[in-house]
Amino acid sequence: MKPINTVLFDLDGTLINTIDLIVQSFEHTLDTYYPGQYTRKDIAMFIGPPLSETFEAMENADVEQMIETYRTFNHANHDALVTPYEGVTETLDALVENGYKMAVVTTKKRDTALKGIELMGLSKYFEVVVSLDEVTNYKPDPEPLLLALKQLDAKPEEAIMVGDSEHDILAGQNTGTKSAGVAWSIKGREHLESYNPDVMLGTMTDLLTYLQIDN
Repeated sequence: MKPINTVLFDLDGTLINTIDLIVQSFEHTLDTYYPGQYTRKDIAMFIGPPLSETFEAMENADVEQMIETYRTFNHANHDALVTPYEGVTETLDALVENGYKMAVVTTKKRDTALKGIELMGLSKYFEVVVSLDEVTNYKPDPEPLLLALKQLDAKPEEAIMVGDSEHDILAGQNTGTKSAGVAWSIKGREHLESYNPDVMLGTMTDLLTYLQIDN
C-alpha cells in the first residue's frame, strides 16, 4: 500500500459543526411546506445529498421554492449556529507541518461553504475547495474527489476521504481512496460503520494516529 499524502475533508458535520444550523433550516422549511409531517429523526437521514435531491423525493414539492426558503433561513442564522469541533485545528496544523495536501469536498454551494470555512478560521488550510458549483455529479460519484485530486496533483491511492455521511465513504470507495467515517456524525457511528470505512475516527485527532503522525 502506498503511503497516504493527501486528505480530502467533507465540511458540514466533519470539519465544522453545522448540525444545529442544518437541522433548524430543515425544520423551518419542512414546517413551512409539510407542517407536522417530519421529525428530527427524518431530518438526520436528509443530510449528505444536495437539497435538490432531498426535496425532489417529497410529494408535490416546489423544489426551487423550498431550496430558497432553506437557504434564506440558513444564511440568516449561519454565524450564530455554526461552532468548531474539538481537535480540528490541531489536526490540520499537524497535517500541514508534515507536508500533507488537503482539500475540502462538499455538496454545499461554494458561497455557503466558503462562509463556514472563513467563519471557523480554516481558510489558510485549504487552497482547494470543491463545491456543488464545480461539478455535474456529486458524492458518492467520484467526480468531485477526482477534481480535488487533480487540483492537488495527487493520486487516489495516496489519499483518504474523511466525512460524516455514507456519501463520503462511498465516494472514497468509488474513487479508489481510503475512507474515514467520523463518530460524531448525526447519523451515528453504527450507521457509518455499516458502509465499511477503512477507519472510524472518535475525534479528529484520531486521524493523526491512523496516519502515524506524532501529535
